[in-house]
Amino acid sequence: MRAVVSVVKDASVSVDGTVISSIGRGLLILLGITHSDSISTAEKLADKICSLRIFEDENGKINRSLEDAAGEVLVVSQFTLYGSCRRGRRPEFLSAAKGAAAEPIYEAFAKRCAALGHVTKTGAFGAYMLVKSTNDGPMTLMLDTEDL
Repeated sequence: MRAVVSVVKDASVSVDGTVISSIGRGLLILLGITHSDSISTAEKLADKICSLRIFEDENGKINRSLEDAAGEVLVVSQFTLYGSCRRGRRPEFLSAAKGAAAEPIYEAFAKRCAALGHVTKTGAFGAYMLVKSTNDGPMTLMLDTEDL
């Protein structure tokens, strides 16, 4: 599982011109799922991300967690995080899990973030979405469960 995590001042997701989810200060998480991922993997990654100390404190030091910052979470499915550009000019996505397998894992990730006490919103799984965000910092990290 891969996640691109950005600290944002705000973020939103639109489908067909309608905003379906939006958050204020918090984390925008683009989440990619591969074939070997499971609900357990999703929960472990959610625990890790939600406990990262990546928000500034009153002294300008990166020392606060999502909870400390009273931040919200917006999770957006992003199968392209498993795109490979090793050959040719067109990416291939063979390492990305198919929708039927990926969606319950994606939902488990979002549910775990909410269970940890964070306001959690999601995009529309499998839909064409417009994602807008105002990055704060910018602070953007990439996490891969193979590295954890």
